[in-house]
Amino acid sequence: MSFAARLTIDLDALAANYATLVRQAAGAEVAPVVKADAYGLGAAPVARRLMAEGANCFFVARVSEGVGLREALGAGPDIHVLDGCPDGAAPSLKASRLIPVLNSTEQVAAWRAAGGGQAALMIDTGLNRLGLGPADAAALTERDFSLVMSHLACADTPAHPMNRLQRERFVGIAALFPGVRRSLAASDGLFLGPDYTFDLVRTGICLYGGGPEGAPDARIRPVATFAAPVLQLRELRPGDSVGYGAAFTAAHPTRAAVVAAGYADGVLRASFPKAYGSLAGRPCPVLGRLSMDLTVFDVTDCPEARPGAMMELVGPNVPVDTAAAAAGTIAYELLTRLGARVERRYRGEPGPGRS
Repeated sequence: MSFAARLTIDLDALAANYATLVRQAAGAEVAPVVKADAYGLGAAPVARRLMAEGANCFFVARVSEGVGLREALGAGPDIHVLDGCPDGAAPSLKASRLIPVLNSTEQVAAWRAAGGGQAALMIDTGLNRLGLGPADAAALTERDFSLVMSHLACADTPAHPMNRLQRERFVGIAALFPGVRRSLAASDGLFLGPDYTFDLVRTGICLYGGGPEGAPDARIRPVATFAAPVLQLRELRPGDSVGYGAAFTAAHPTRAAVVAAGYADGVLRASFPKAYGSLAGRPCPVLGRLSMDLTVFDVTDCPEARPGAMMELVGPNVPVDTAAAAAGTIAYELLTRLGARVERRYRGEPGPGRS
């Protein structure tokens, strides 16, 4: 019997999603994004399995993430660091053979002053996060980059005019770098169509089970199953309340299950009253406010509920996009918030150097 919340990562489903994205990319390279510990699912085992499936280029956010991933994967794949070359980072980047995604003229100058080497260039086409503006990019006198990139602001809304506007800006700037590979789309952008794929797409959330446009999609298989055991069953009478603030009051006799997972484990507190779990394939609504360690579910219509039974909070019966929407957020945040005390298990072979 498990006495703790458990996160099971299905690496075979991950591989199936990668294959789906490769088909969708229609010849463009698919580069997995494994920042934030592969969105909370474990960067080393995830990247090893994806390498076994043919991936040879990865993206992380922080320099430290890149250093750790290089140690896990060895010398083979390209690893890009989206933070670029922050002050003082050049020696670490070089020692681990990391490719900085340079984000400013100052970073370009710092990288070259440190001896240069392979580097990508981020162009801001309207997101207004990291990246050189078009004028600064055009003013560069040396253009020996391995990749020129930008990032879409509204790719999860296919009809948004920003998508076409950013693409047009990107094409114009990328033309100043003849022969350099181009990358504009991430997961959602890949599904905007072939006009957005260019040479390389950076896929994150769709690898891990989130659908394009922030909604479940039949083409994308669930990868993460987050479940926790029932600790206790309670019989509520009409008028009985549940949890802090008495936010739920039973209107009729209700059988309730107290489950060993709360917001310290990554169950989002804002989930009540829209969220539900699943036990034996039956939907079980959340009752009352979540607490740090516990969540209560209505199991009146679930005769299988008993102490020790596992309540699915995210998984095949509770899609990650649906669970996130119930809390007013997105799958990215839900996955990356899963707590350190949640037990991690892997199903399927991670690839060489299994962990």
